[in-house]
Amino acid sequence: MSYKVGVFVGGLSKDSINRKLAKALYKLAPGTLELVEIPIRDLPLYNRDYDADYPPEGRALKDAIAGVDALMFVTPEYNRSIPGALKNAIDWGSRPWGQNSFAKKPSAVIGTSPGQISTAVAQQHLRSILSFVNSPEIAQPEAYIHFTEGLITDDGDVTVASTEEFLRNWLNEFHIFITKVVGAQKIVP
Repeated sequence: MSYKVGVFVGGLSKDSINRKLAKALYKLAPGTLELVEIPIRDLPLYNRDYDADYPPEGRALKDAIAGVDALMFVTPEYNRSIPGALKNAIDWGSRPWGQNSFAKKPSAVIGTSPGQISTAVAQQHLRSILSFVNSPEIAQPEAYIHFTEGLITDDGDVTVASTEEFLRNWLNEFHIFITKVVGAQKIVP
């Protein structure tokens, strides 16, 4: 089975190392996964006053989520958590109450940082949020990529063979996970 995966890149900077990681994942994804970015840069700050009449940016986000089979979150770690822009996007996608776009969408979390523990703490926060919005998450293998200068080129080429192999394996495991989640949902009445 082939699946379309919506990718949220939490780092908004044009020079974001997590954007480089996302580019690498696009290149390394098996033919059974089509990765497409779900843009979050232009979303206004969510507040429930919008629930009665979502602005075009909010509708576009919800439409993009509806148009994919699974979700991938590529997140930096800011102050031991996820970036505000990423949390804002999740808030938009999970609202209005009763119209949660994340429900039952299989998801995966990955991130990179120059720090030794990479994005471990941010990913745990994100996993908690994804659990609440009812998005089944792949638990293993965890993907905390320690970024070093030159690890991933601006074009998304991975320069360290062991990292490239890990990322390919992680993507393949995510494909298997999506297949299981989607298959289980088909047999449940």
